[in-house]
Amino acid sequence: MSEKVRLALDAMGGDFGPSVIIPGAEIALSRHRDLEFVLVGDERQILPLLAANPRVKAHAQIVHTDIAIRMDDKPSKALRYGRRVSSMWKVLDEVKFGRAAAAVSAGNTGALMAMAAFNLKTMNGVERPALAALWPTLRGESIALDMGASIGADAPALAIMAVMGAAMAQVVFDLERPTVGLLNIGVEEVKGLEFIREAGQILRDANLAGLDYKGFVESDDIGKGVVDVVVTEGFTGNIALKTAEGTARQIGEYLRGAMSRTWRSRLGYLLARTAFATLREKMDPRKSNGAVFLGLNGVVIKSHGGTDPLGFASAVDIAYDMARYDLQSKIRTMVDAYHALRAEPAPVSLEAAS
Repeated sequence: MSEKVRLALDAMGGDFGPSVIIPGAEIALSRHRDLEFVLVGDERQILPLLAANPRVKAHAQIVHTDIAIRMDDKPSKALRYGRRVSSMWKVLDEVKFGRAAAAVSAGNTGALMAMAAFNLKTMNGVERPALAALWPTLRGESIALDMGASIGADAPALAIMAVMGAAMAQVVFDLERPTVGLLNIGVEEVKGLEFIREAGQILRDANLAGLDYKGFVESDDIGKGVVDVVVTEGFTGNIALKTAEGTARQIGEYLRGAMSRTWRSRLGYLLARTAFATLREKMDPRKSNGAVFLGLNGVVIKSHGGTDPLGFASAVDIAYDMARYDLQSKIRTMVDAYHALRAEPAPVSLEAAS
């Protein structure tokens, strides 16, 4: 495939701005030689870093703006002063007007969600966007959504999230019919809130060709990787994600403390350092950095704000895959198929009946 994949990067987003974004782009470019970048931000900060990264410079253009959304801004405030002029808004414009295949930002999550929904709008058949993230599991990775794009959801919204998550799994995992489960307090059909049970019934009745609905899954099933896609609403999903991240850090601290406590433990670490290196690699959050806003008229990737260049490169990797393998087309096809199956039969007129 010789056609270039052009991505718009919010160079001012995140805790460290261009000092992470430009080196991260360099790493991503070493993995995908058909990448091009639109770097949106303050060229006074970008140009010196491009001088130190000539390969990125050769594959990038700059869209200048010196207005950046702050990490602690409320979405409403960010929209008031950043609409049409900030680096975050302008990367979305690059996607909206077809100059880039996807936008990547490490900026304020709430502001990015608000701006993306306001600028790009949701696609037909999708009421609200969802934030989907890769979740490390015992059998590889799963996709979990919604991780906090919006709070609360009804049964049809959960069903649409399942459809969009399955479309993403087709791209990321190269699966024809990904398995999908709804997060619940038990696997029995009588358990859980009514809207979750109703969503399960909707998915069973729909029986979509591109989605294999497996029923309810519990929270401890996520890490086991029992399904390819785990669906929940944003409040629960965000708590689950932050709990998992905190637990991973806690285990890491326990291990570091235990391995340095005595000379015997230090010796044991030296003997088992290969195994610990493998564990550290599997638990490295940078490898799965990058969440996707699904359901918008354009591909938008959210990187963790505090990540380093390697982590940002992972977010760019995801954007590349979503653009190269046409996530938007897959989502539209599956959403249209879902609504076609769910459509009520047209009413029969009195004249036709007679």
